[in-house]
Amino acid sequence: MKEGVFSLLTKRRFGPFFFTQFLGAFNDNVFRQALILLIATGVVAGTEVNTLNNVALALFILPYFLFSALAGQVADKYDRAMLVRRIKLAEVAIMACAAAGFFFSSVYFLLAVLFLMGLQSTFFGPIKYSIIPQHLGPRELVSGNALVEMGTFLAILLGSISGVLLKMDAADPLIVSVAVVGLAALGYLAARGIPAAPAADPGTRLEWNLWKETWRIVGYAREVKSVWISVLGISWFWFLGAAYTTQLKVYVDDYLLGTDGLYALLLGTFSVGIGFGSWLCEKLSGHRVELGLVPLGSIGLSLFGIDLFFSYAGLPKGVEMSIAAFTAEPSGWRVLVDLAGIGVFGGFYIVPLFAFIQQRSDPRHLARIIAANNILNALLMVASAAAGIVLVGLLDLTVPQFFLVLALLNVLVAAYIYTVVPEFLIRLLVWMLTNVLYRIKTRGLDNIPDQGPCLLVCNHVSYVDALLLGGAVRRPVRFVMFKPIYDLPLMNYIFRTGKTIPIDGKERNPVVYESAFRRIREELEDGQVVCIFPEGRLTGDGELGEFKSGVEKIVKETPVPVIPMALSGLWGSFFSHKGGPALTRLPRRFWSRITLNAGPPVAPEAVNAEDLRQRVKTLRERP
Repeated sequence: MKEGVFSLLTKRRFGPFFFTQFLGAFNDNVFRQALILLIATGVVAGTEVNTLNNVALALFILPYFLFSALAGQVADKYDRAMLVRRIKLAEVAIMACAAAGFFFSSVYFLLAVLFLMGLQSTFFGPIKYSIIPQHLGPRELVSGNALVEMGTFLAILLGSISGVLLKMDAADPLIVSVAVVGLAALGYLAARGIPAAPAADPGTRLEWNLWKETWRIVGYAREVKSVWISVLGISWFWFLGAAYTTQLKVYVDDYLLGTDGLYALLLGTFSVGIGFGSWLCEKLSGHRVELGLVPLGSIGLSLFGIDLFFSYAGLPKGVEMSIAAFTAEPSGWRVLVDLAGIGVFGGFYIVPLFAFIQQRSDPRHLARIIAANNILNALLMVASAAAGIVLVGLLDLTVPQFFLVLALLNVLVAAYIYTVVPEFLIRLLVWMLTNVLYRIKTRGLDNIPDQGPCLLVCNHVSYVDALLLGGAVRRPVRFVMFKPIYDLPLMNYIFRTGKTIPIDGKERNPVVYESAFRRIREELEDGQVVCIFPEGRLTGDGELGEFKSGVEKIVKETPVPVIPMALSGLWGSFFSHKGGPALTRLPRRFWSRITLNAGPPVAPEAVNAEDLRQRVKTLRERP
């Protein structure tokens, strides 16, 4: 594996934290699945199993809604490593209570313990995602989040299967009791290895009016519109995940007529799918926060969710389904593929959103923004439990019909999100362009600073140069573009969404010319990356044209480092002018090899148009 992916597990700044959260998620699911199976035995007379399962889900997530505001304040005020150790010590005590509940098969007592587990997880949640950017660099954020999501859902898989096995066939309750206490103790030992994570905002005053503080931290999350929409998107995912996992046991028992082993297999397939999707997301994103994978995830979630409504219909009626009998049926494999597909595309959906929030949020308020996310997660998960009770329990929808409703609602939610923040769809277009039409090889992009303003200069070969550069550069880029290209139908929507700056000749359109330089100055003063094509037009012969003096004017007004860049391999492509006007010919090749090279920064006082042209020419000719 590449350095920076699984190698992070060997580093003290990430490994102990990873195993701490892994063991916590593992233990949660051992407990919850053992409790679900205990409830399924009918030990509580006079109460529907489905109702008790939904009550259990509501009790687990209720603390998120009630106490996340306080948890976010605490996570920003104190050293997060110290907090993790204390929280994991509390888990040991809570699991000791759980052990007693399992030993005496006391469901109501265990439901109270479940509430305490939710409370412990409430305080761990804001730390979990705010400590990652504290110990990892910007280029490691996606890798770290992918590993955490993979680990979480692998823990869900192993914990769920273990919980099923430990309570299957009326196994001795002492076994599950020892397991939950032992796992909590291991989690505490792992937490002792987490390095110090100093308080982000030690001056925070704890606000004990939780209702007031809840609205205040939600306000932090709403400061940046794209962050707020990402929070809403994550919360919707937890609505879906809670709905699927809560109804899965009833789906297996009543519609598949499956054994506990088959239930474990289906739950495991869903969890492995999310873990695999998280890993695949990291591979496809190229160590950057790739928002284009989010709409791709939405599409997959809906398609596989809709098919899940139909897939079980071909199974034999009235026949008990063991794992062997289920996998002998084509419809059985179809159900497995649907659950795996929902998981994989769920990984595509969730990993970039978490990394995006960590990247775009104010570090001083990150834990409280994560807490706001947890509050909304809790609200949506409560709504998920309520939806299950109302639609399945009261309105008598079948569980497959409920799954169909979820998939169709996901289509509506996705349409809303991507209408409000079209950046997601634009990033999908760019990602598809750079992964379907072209194979792009990059060199020297580390020369672009991770923070602060800079000016990129590049040769201009095709109509999609800006999209290719925007897809390759890790930071958002404001492109300066010749106005006739900026005004092209369809492309204009993309350019406007990406905050492209149109420019025209000083003599031909002095208003646009002056407006462009004003916008460039404002963007650079705001710490953004701006890119210009100094030739001022697309090349008509594949050669590098003269660089205009506008680049010197920009740097003179706003001194920033200039990074020369060069695209090669695009001449002759569908979007270039070779062989006649672009866009008037059919594409002659797909997945073309192109190269993007970036050179060392040039100090603003040394910027000269002809010198930059020579640098770009050298970079373009580099193999």
